[in-house]
Amino acid sequence: MIRKLAPATVTLVAALALAGCSAPASAPTATEGKPVATQEQAKPKEQPKPADLSGDWVQENAGDSFMAATITADAISINWVSMKDDTTAIYWVGTYQAPTAPGDFTWTSTRNEEATNNALLTSTDPTKDFSVAGDKVSYEVTMMGVTKTVSLVRK
Repeated sequence: MIRKLAPATVTLVAALALAGCSAPASAPTATEGKPVATQEQAKPKEQPKPADLSGDWVQENAGDSFMAATITADAISINWVSMKDDTTAIYWVGTYQAPTAPGDFTWTSTRNEEATNNALLTSTDPTKDFSVAGDKVSYEVTMMGVTKTVSLVRK
C-alpha cells in the first residue's frame, strides 16, 4: 500500500511546488523584502504647494536698461534700472496677493499712491494686473503710447 501511495504523493508534492512557483505576470514583485504596494504607501506623495514669489526679480533678456522687482509678503515694487548711468527710478509700488493654490495665477495690484505720486517714471494707473506662469511674473508697461509685456525671472 505504501508503494501505491508513493507515486500519488510525489505527484501531489510536484503539483504543489509548481503551483507555488507560478504567479500572474502583473503581480507586484518584492524589493528589499517589502512588497511594491507597501513601498509606494511608505512614501507619501508630496502635495504641490503654492508658489513663493518673495524675493528679487529681473527683466528677462534685459540689456543695460531693464526693470527689477522685489516682492515681499504683501507688496511688489518695480524699478527702472540703467546700468549705464547707474540709476534706478520707481515704476510701481503696490499690493501683492500671494497665491493660495499651486499653478499659474493672476492678481491685481493696487498702486501705493504715497510711494509713487512724486516719481517721474511711475505708472499712474490705479491698478496693474500681474500674471504668473511657470517661473515668470509678467505685466504690461505702457510708455508714450507703446505697450510692452515685461517678463521677470527670479534673480
